[in-house]
Amino acid sequence: MKLISILTALIVAAVLYAVVLDRERLMGWARGGAPEDASAEASADTSEDAPIAAEQPAQGAVSVMARHSQAQQIDDAVLLRGETQPSREVEVLSEASGRVISTPLRKGSLVEQGAVLCELDPGTTGAALVEAEARLAEARAQRPQVEAALPEAEALLAQAEAAVAEAEINLTAARELSQGGYSSRTSVASAEAKMRAAEASVRSAEAGLEAARAGTDSLEAAIQSAEAAVATARKAVGNLTITAPFGGVLESDTAELGLLMSTTGNATCAHVLQLDPIRLVGYAPEADVTRIHLGARAGAQLTGGETRAGTVTFVSRQADETTRTFRVEVTLENPDLTLRAGQTARILIEADGAQAHLLPQSALTLNDEGRMGLRTVSAEQTAQFVPVSILRDTPDGVWIAGLPDSVDVITLGQEYVTDGVPVAPSYQEILQ
Repeated sequence: MKLISILTALIVAAVLYAVVLDRERLMGWARGGAPEDASAEASADTSEDAPIAAEQPAQGAVSVMARHSQAQQIDDAVLLRGETQPSREVEVLSEASGRVISTPLRKGSLVEQGAVLCELDPGTTGAALVEAEARLAEARAQRPQVEAALPEAEALLAQAEAAVAEAEINLTAARELSQGGYSSRTSVASAEAKMRAAEASVRSAEAGLEAARAGTDSLEAAIQSAEAAVATARKAVGNLTITAPFGGVLESDTAELGLLMSTTGNATCAHVLQLDPIRLVGYAPEADVTRIHLGARAGAQLTGGETRAGTVTFVSRQADETTRTFRVEVTLENPDLTLRAGQTARILIEADGAQAHLLPQSALTLNDEGRMGLRTVSAEQTAQFVPVSILRDTPDGVWIAGLPDSVDVITLGQEYVTDGVPVAPSYQEILQ
């Protein structure tokens, strides 16, 4: 029994050897001399396939997959992450104290610029305005009388000056007659007295003129004071009605009826947002901020997939101290108010065009310093690392800058070679 088992094992081993290890010879023996034909057919097949076979690798070269790539001109863009913010936002407070007497508006309501948000009880504010207007009218009523006194004073001054001139002539004549013996000294003394009286009249007229002028100035000051009082009273009355500073949407209810508003308290009349247009705010790194220009076209893709177009309206000149990034604002039209403040968005900002290669993302690798790049095939058929930068990510691959216009890129096996290692590339165009 043992002998039969041994013989069976030997026979099975021989059959397996013939089938597995010496299959061609076995098949040739079965066809009766076919090995030569098979060899000929194999040679023919080899000769037919020769044009598409890859070249034999050099001694010690590493086999890799590669691709011929030619640079293309693309419209470059800067990719940022950001969020939507209202173009205007304000908490409307009261400049006067009083109880609210208006019915509140509910949050979500649309308001136009100048629309009444809250109205306060006027109290005695209206009476103060009436009193100020009455004082102004009284001051203005005195203007004709005061202004008439000024010409009268000027006329009295002119009359006094004429009397001085006449008295001076009489005094001169009296002195000349007295020297010739034709007039007594009494006449000269009388002329001198009249001269002094005329001069006193001039001084009195001048004082009256100054008083008239001072009265006019005082009246003008009184009128200006009354006008200021009226303006203050009107401002106080105007503060009783709180209006929307700009058109927008209410983010909260306006102040409730009966609420006591105070200038020293923290009571808010309303919270108003302007969402049309709306701002899209992102932060650009130092490497990209120089490529962003005011007025550049920008696109925004929101979390739900919705896309909007706008323009760059602000690029910060000062970096954030913590992140070292620069604030960028894009203005978007939002007439239907479908965009809300605080939504996350992906921002693409148009930049200058660039030469780039479209390659699979799997071809990217890192060198020993951790820098991102690609392994390429040099003219000496050796691996060479080239640092690159990603311009854009697409479903067909990534657009990469930093490569020559024409280059052979290793797409498979790049992780197993380093700079200077001989490679035997098999190009994907040949295998496809």
